[in-house]
Amino acid sequence: MAIKGNLTKARLTESMLQLIQTSGYSGTGLNAVIEHAGAPKGSVYFHFPDGKEGLGVAAVELAAKQFEALIAEAAVSAGSAAEAARTAIEVLAAIVSESNFRLGCPVSVVTLEMGAESERLRKACAAAFESWIAPTSALLEAGGLDAGEARSLATVVVSTIEGAVIVSRAMQSTQPLFSAADVVAALINQRCNTVGGTR
Repeated sequence: MAIKGNLTKARLTESMLQLIQTSGYSGTGLNAVIEHAGAPKGSVYFHFPDGKEGLGVAAVELAAKQFEALIAEAAVSAGSAAEAARTAIEVLAAIVSESNFRLGCPVSVVTLEMGAESERLRKACAAAFESWIAPTSALLEAGGLDAGEARSLATVVVSTIEGAVIVSRAMQSTQPLFSAADVVAALINQRCNTVGGTR
């Protein structure tokens, strides 16, 4: 029974995440989530006693894990921090394009819609962004930057990617993402090479 319950909870969370991406947080009702997940009607409040807000937090946390895994995979396959950033952005560009520009970053959606309305959701979004900035910062440190500069540049990289996803969806073009990939990779190479050249 516990396994079945966990599967239902996971389905509800995944459905909430997908619907936030296409319809926004405010535009996603619990009935739509239940229908999308093919879950029993009482299952939302059983697994998420605090309702939509709790489900929204779970969806943001799932999105954080998915992108964190993408960063980790890119880091393993790439030969440098710049290549890892480019690879991650190219994967995102493919996801956005293949969805016909309907899918974006659910964390930015929830931040923009609910950041001023729900402190719990705002904190979940902040934690999600931190979970992407921290490993990016670690990659940059491995590339030769000191902790402070790596953290600052990682924040810029994640912020640039977030903005590029939004602009790509608005323009229905992956060009903003590929332009971001070029600029981010050049910036990382410049900073890491500068530091390497001074040692």
